[in-house]
Amino acid sequence: MLSLLRLPSASKSLACLLTATAAGMPALAANEPASPQKPRQLVIVSFDGAHDNLLWEKSRAMAKRTGAHFTYFLSCTFLFPKAERAGYQAPHEKRGRSNVGFAPDREDVLLRLGEIWLARLEGHEIGSHACGHFDGGKWSAADWTAEFAFFRKSLENGWKNIGAGEREPAGWADFAQSAIKGFRAPYLSAGPGLVKALEDGGFTYDASLVSNGPAMPVTSGGLRRFALPLIPEGPAKRPVIAMDYNLFVRHSKGKETPQESAAFEERTLAAFRSAFEAQYAGERIPLQLGFHFVEMNAGAYWRALDRFLAETCKREQVACVSYAEALDILDSEEKTAKPAL
Repeated sequence: MLSLLRLPSASKSLACLLTATAAGMPALAANEPASPQKPRQLVIVSFDGAHDNLLWEKSRAMAKRTGAHFTYFLSCTFLFPKAERAGYQAPHEKRGRSNVGFAPDREDVLLRLGEIWLARLEGHEIGSHACGHFDGGKWSAADWTAEFAFFRKSLENGWKNIGAGEREPAGWADFAQSAIKGFRAPYLSAGPGLVKALEDGGFTYDASLVSNGPAMPVTSGGLRRFALPLIPEGPAKRPVIAMDYNLFVRHSKGKETPQESAAFEERTLAAFRSAFEAQYAGERIPLQLGFHFVEMNAGAYWRALDRFLAETCKREQVACVSYAEALDILDSEEKTAKPAL
């Protein structure tokens, strides 16, 4: 049985976001046939934490079945065995402390590094979720810069740090140094110091915002900022952030209720379908769905996601893509839409 990852301090930030209301949510439009004049409908699915190796395998298998590409926002403490936790120092925290822990042993890290590389080879994107999953809402730009530097160094030296440097794939160092372009803040807590640190650190996008319904990314300097949307959910169509944890809190107050798992799955699938159809028949704004490497409520949300992607990703004019791929598509469509001078 897969063990659940504790989500410490969640009531402080994410649970607060859960209660956000959104007056004036747009009514769901009826489904319409795709039009060649419309842009592709993008569906962007991401996973925060990216720790459990069994869920790496499960998510990659889901992608192969459905034709989706994912973004994995990695927490870098899972690249260190807990016996070596003293090597990590988060801003303003005690040395060796992490809100999500560390890997249990060297073998676990070795498997994870392999999963990261396989995911990259299969077309998925690896992003940063920082390291120890702390609320950085009050961190300075310097604090974030230090956390990002430790993340990159940890990823780049991941194989060597566990004594398996000879097993490092060709191209790993270049991947670690130059391919990590996206970030999501733990607890979606993005304070004023974050944007400058992201820009200085060479990131191209941040996915830490929340919006009242699906929204196009906004530009801040050289950074594109994505927002997880509030979507209508349940019999009353009350808005909830399109993320598994928020659905978990909505459905069962954050407590495992396996006897209701099937019902929660159906509610989640219905919410995803409605949010998708509204955009597919409407403005075609990308639909973003956030997940964790935790199968909450006995896997209800992962099952709903699997079913949703299986029926959605192969539809006409639909692309289930990573954030990096979405940016490329949006930029290309924007250039195409501009009239020639």
